[in-house]
Amino acid sequence: MAKQETKAEMKAEVILENAIEGKELTAERKEVTEKTEEKPQETKEERLGIAYIFSSQNNTIVHITDLAGNTLSRISGGMVTKHSRLKSDPTIAMFVAKRASERPKDLGITGLYVRMRAKTGAEGMGPGSHAVVKALDKQGFKIMGVLDSTRIPRGGPKKKGGKRGRRV
Repeated sequence: MAKQETKAEMKAEVILENAIEGKELTAERKEVTEKTEEKPQETKEERLGIAYIFSSQNNTIVHITDLAGNTLSRISGGMVTKHSRLKSDPTIAMFVAKRASERPKDLGITGLYVRMRAKTGAEGMGPGSHAVVKALDKQGFKIMGVLDSTRIPRGGPKKKGGKRGRRV
């Protein structure tokens, strides 16, 4: 009957052979390098959505849809705070984004295209628009792109006030 060698004896033999040949790499190191070989990582399937942010001087509304346009969540500043003067505040906008991101997260949305919009003809975005984008990023969504989709008036009906403008 052939005597079966244990693992410890086999390691000792390999170490002795390497020492005789003058090799620095021991059997233990070989095992460690074999175990730490990189395996191809499984990539998660990215599910994308679209976040529509309407930000005026009076309110902030976040509407998140999937790519087909089906509504996943829609939250406004008035649903978060009872003070109407705070609806457009950046802090409240942060809470709006947090609440709006709960359901899409549960449904597996991992990335968002962001479309920001202000009131037509306004000089700029409301104060809460940038806070919403930062909050969505902190919630774990990958922001794929940000687009300003504010409507621009081109002509339109005659402004109120007559030839010399409104007299105050």
